[in-house]
Amino acid sequence: MKVTPKRRRSDSAAAAVKAAQAASMGPLAPPPHVTLRPGDKPFWDAIVTARARDTWTVSDLAIAANLARSQADIERLQAEVDIEGFTIPSGNGVPIVNPKHKLLETLSRRAVSLARMLHVHAQATVGRSEDASKGLQLEKAAKVDDDDLIPTIRLVK
Repeated sequence: MKVTPKRRRSDSAAAAVKAAQAASMGPLAPPPHVTLRPGDKPFWDAIVTARARDTWTVSDLAIAANLARSQADIERLQAEVDIEGFTIPSGNGVPIVNPKHKLLETLSRRAVSLARMLHVHAQATVGRSEDASKGLQLEKAAKVDDDDLIPTIRLVK
């Protein structure tokens, strides 16, 4: 029978110290058996910082590398399609759908699946859409309630 260690409370002082230490260490590095290309690194960093540092396993990190590679490939292919267009001329000059669209669709589906698998999708990181919409309503209300006589935090450009 597998026994998992008891999870610590996330609202304790010890958890706050551990979170601060993890944040100061920066993003996790990929496992030694996983190779990332230079263009994958920004996606890797975004993925591994979407979850607490101590929740990642080696197999999760390998899957995260696949997600980072997929996202980098999506960006590269999308840039190529933006230049080439949605249709390209075939051998006899008749316009056909750019075959890179099928690759983009496949990679996009893979990325969504991997993000769900790793619990780094929107619902896992931000919460339910109902909660997000409540936050958006509060944000809009704060913009409407703007009063020049009440000091508020403003973005300085």
